[in-house]
Amino acid sequence: MKTVRKILHGEITRGVAFVALAFLALFLFFDIVEELQHLARYASQGYSLQHAVLYALLKTPAHIYELLPISVLIGGIFIMARLAQSSEFTILRTGGLEPLRALGTLLQLGMVFVVLTFLVGDYVAPWADRQGVLLKSKFQGHLTVGQTGAWLKETQDKRHFAVNVRRFDGIGHMQNIRIHEFNESGQLLAITTATEADIGQGQWHLKQAEEKSIQASGPAAPLRYQSLQHATLDWSTDISADMVAAAVLSPDRMRTWELLKYIRHLSANQQNVQRYEIEFWRKVFYPLSCLVMLVMALPFAYLHFRSGQIAGYVFGGVLAGISFSLLNNLFGHAGNLQNWQPWLTAAAPSLIYSAVSLLGFWWMVLRR
Repeated sequence: MKTVRKILHGEITRGVAFVALAFLALFLFFDIVEELQHLARYASQGYSLQHAVLYALLKTPAHIYELLPISVLIGGIFIMARLAQSSEFTILRTGGLEPLRALGTLLQLGMVFVVLTFLVGDYVAPWADRQGVLLKSKFQGHLTVGQTGAWLKETQDKRHFAVNVRRFDGIGHMQNIRIHEFNESGQLLAITTATEADIGQGQWHLKQAEEKSIQASGPAAPLRYQSLQHATLDWSTDISADMVAAAVLSPDRMRTWELLKYIRHLSANQQNVQRYEIEFWRKVFYPLSCLVMLVMALPFAYLHFRSGQIAGYVFGGVLAGISFSLLNNLFGHAGNLQNWQPWLTAAAPSLIYSAVSLLGFWWMVLRR
């Protein structure tokens, strides 16, 4: 059994790697072509061809995360069909490889792909994406969103804050910051502005800050306006760089743990978390789709092939992979618009394909 497992695992791994490399080469070409459009525009700022290629390479981990389940499906179908056509899988079956044991062998390999997908999507891709954003910000300016920038809310004891960040480099440096402080009644108490700020551990380091406040010395005393200038000012807050990035960038650029922290932060400040909860559960379920893809590939090993038929089945695998990606995105947008249950919205594509995979396994393998 160890020899059988070694053969199947080795063949499928090579097939998945070949498909993934082919997809990555295609996406890398498209990314470089897209970046070439910015060369003439930002050439005066020092943006060159090597920067464009480096930025395209930094997008590769994100593509690996998105393409790995699809590559597992296409590579798995190709290898299973090839083993069936060459009668190698038939020899393995006569040697004692039962359907359920074959399924278990593929699921063992599938867990490796699940862990790999999670690690790439949760650690490598966010880091590479932040480095790419930082690289671009050096030549093309900081990130902005909308006309007024990104807005965040925070509650500290009995005080409420509305924070506006106009520009952000994607790592930890911000520009044009405004911090509005309110009491429990919603009355404005102070506005703090700063030209620049760096995000530290549990606080923001504001530079060239101006603090404008409205204070009263007593219950019946008149309000008094006060303005203070600070070369540097530290503001204690739980808003991290990932939270600012989530307000400026897409939530799929965040790590799972940081996304969970941001959801808790939004919930504590009575803000809508539907979009971020769907993305959180999508990050949980998406790596598990590698298992589903291998289950879908297994029945192809029990088919009887004639010459030239493998290409058709591989093309079918490509269409199935594309449909899975489209269905995943469709459920994400529909769940956000219709306010569906987040975990069910994220899990629905995998559940649908799991049902189809198990039905195909039962019909093609166990029943026939």
